[in-house]
Amino acid sequence: MKRITLSTLSLALLGAAGVAHAQSSVTLYGTIDTAVTFVHNANAAGQNQWSVGNASNGDLSGTRWGLKGTEDLGGGLKAIFQLENGFNPSTGGLAQGGRLFGRQAFVGLSADQYGTFTLGRQYDPLVDMVQGITEDNYFGSAFATAGDVDNYDNSSRTNNAIKYVSPVFAGFQVEGMYALGGVAGQTGSGQTWSAAATYANGPLSVAAGYFVADNETTDGLVRASTATGSGWSSTSDGTFDGSLINLGLQSAKSINIGRVAVQYVAGPFTFGGAYSNSQYKADGQSAFASTEKFNTGQGFLNYQATPALLVGVGYSYTKSSGETAATYHQVSVGADYNLSKRTDVYLVGAWQHASGDTLDTAGTGIVAAQASVGSYGYGGTNTQELVSVGLRHKF
Repeated sequence: MKRITLSTLSLALLGAAGVAHAQSSVTLYGTIDTAVTFVHNANAAGQNQWSVGNASNGDLSGTRWGLKGTEDLGGGLKAIFQLENGFNPSTGGLAQGGRLFGRQAFVGLSADQYGTFTLGRQYDPLVDMVQGITEDNYFGSAFATAGDVDNYDNSSRTNNAIKYVSPVFAGFQVEGMYALGGVAGQTGSGQTWSAAATYANGPLSVAAGYFVADNETTDGLVRASTATGSGWSSTSDGTFDGSLINLGLQSAKSINIGRVAVQYVAGPFTFGGAYSNSQYKADGQSAFASTEKFNTGQGFLNYQATPALLVGVGYSYTKSSGETAATYHQVSVGADYNLSKRTDVYLVGAWQHASGDTLDTAGTGIVAAQASVGSYGYGGTNTQELVSVGLRHKF
């Protein structure tokens, strides 16, 4: 990242406006991640696809640029802000639904003794505390849960969020978030809340949390549930990446996700495991009748072969139950080679097999389950293979 410290002239200009402080700074940063990707069985007809980049996600990192800054207010208190834009490097188009700062946009106060308080569009506590010790932190989308039904790959962000992160006490840290729905007369409509905790002690790290996002009510009407996403309207984006695995659940009353993860480092080896329970709950306004549950277990092993080369393998098992029943087995592999401190090349691949049945995109009919690797969103036949070769640069 490139740090830009406010110049004497800019500080003088800010001082004229009455807002200058001696310890103010702004950092410009970013990541560009793009790849050539091949997908076998990229659609229900079993056709293959070659593409450059992915509009929704990078392979290892989502492409972004951002600004973040601090201002020393004295007495150990700082004002902080962050604005982060996501975009598709293959086309230059905006990501996150066309938002200018769709990845993050918040302002807050921070003190070493008391913690950090922020307001705005933000990641939830499960992303902040649990994701960092999963394989997604190393190799990204190809290792994500089938359909990203548990937000393993950070598909969802939350608007109108009020978040608090505690200081670290003897290795423990906690975080809580609440997002106001903003619907007059209906306090709970569209709201989101989440809490998580983490513990780190030497080579061992453990984290767990819970997340609930409520859909808005529609005055007794059935919420639409289509591939355009019109059935989901909440302070949180939802976890619908385009695959048939959960598209039919967009009219859910709420999405409830519980996650726990553990990681252990032993020399050049890193071992990790995770479990999640995701529930897409139904009510009288949902197109489907019964709550759909997804239980997922995952494990991974990484090996730092050289200071520049990291290789890894992972396995993910997802089982759905409720309105339908399906099983998804996924095996993923990856290699990442650093050309410098800021530039790396990588190769990732995955195979997935699906069996059972799932809801159609309208949420009203039952169809055969389709394999859909990670969070890429390609809905295929009952098997799918994906290989991606990419380049990532950070600044």
